Amino acid sequence: MIYNDKVYGEQLISEPVVLELIQSKAIQRLKGIDQGGYRPLWVKPETKVGQYEHTRFAHSIGVYILLKKYKASVEEQLAGLLHDVAHTTFSHCGDYAIGSDSEHHQNHHDLIFQEFIKKSEVPAILERHNLNTEYILNENNFPLLEKDLPNLSADRIDYSLRTAAIFDGLTRENIDYFLSNLAVKDDCWIFNDFESAKKYAELFLRMNIVYYSDFSSAVMFRAVGDYLKYAFEKGYILEKDFYTTDNEVIDKTNQYINQDFKLKKFFERMNNKELSFPATQDNCDSVVWCKSRVVDPLFMDGTEIKGLSDMDEKWKHTLEKELKPKQHFIKFKD
Repeated sequence: MIYNDKVYGEQLISEPVVLELIQSKAIQRLKGIDQGGYRPLWVKPETKVGQYEHTRFAHSIGVYILLKKYKASVEEQLAGLLHDVAHTTFSHCGDYAIGSDSEHHQNHHDLIFQEFIKKSEVPAILERHNLNTEYILNENNFPLLEKDLPNLSADRIDYSLRTAAIFDGLTRENIDYFLSNLAVKDDCWIFNDFESAKKYAELFLRMNIVYYSDFSSAVMFRAVGDYLKYAFEKGYILEKDFYTTDNEVIDKTNQYINQDFKLKKFFERMNNKELSFPATQDNCDSVVWCKSRVVDPLFMDGTEIKGLSDMDEKWKHTLEKELKPKQHFIKFKD
């Protein structure tokens, strides 16, 4: 299989287990889930992207490719391919429909990951290829795939480069610069020098400020979350519908819009940015918390491995500030 990836270019994927997993319903479903959440309210909805370039599917394939490129174990490559399988429709917007702790941490898919996978065809595929499902589903076994913030992980490297390439003008030359200056040592992602580590950290910070935790994202999370939550409470969608695709949920709820004024109002908020604007705590209609992401890359300083914040006091203060969730106050027009 020849796969043309937005970040890594043309790739040959030939491993039988990988090909079988890619064709599974669990992975194919991710083609119908927008990586950002919901394009009409995404930061740059007018940006034209090719098919599958900004979906959970493209990101999952990308993480697999990245891990393979840097010679991670086969098991870790497969864990990377599978890591987002449990995402709800509209990606992290689902956390704002489910509520509770998920809204602050955007982690609902992590909490249900193992249970979700075990109910799919994935374990049977892995077992046919003599692979241990329990081992592959335990992210603690795979330090290159997942690490707590502000550490680098394959997940963060891929989605930051992917977002920047699609929406922020990151060129092939820029991507190659970062990838060529990146290495793996002692189960850690390490840049070759301070300069490349700093440039990547600044890129990631910009993605966070402009895309991941900005006011536009807060509006998207709340508007889509409110729509999904209301539709669920009214019985227009069922719990299982959260694990279908974005379009399937829209199609299922659309049949009720003309007979339910409140649902229609929520849908209009989802599709018109001009219906929302920043407010203060005293006059807002909604308070939204956005998970904030920032990284502290490791790099080689001669023969020593150091963190960017060890050498850059300003970056240390940036980490302290940007790792805190961002609070936004939204006012909606009637």
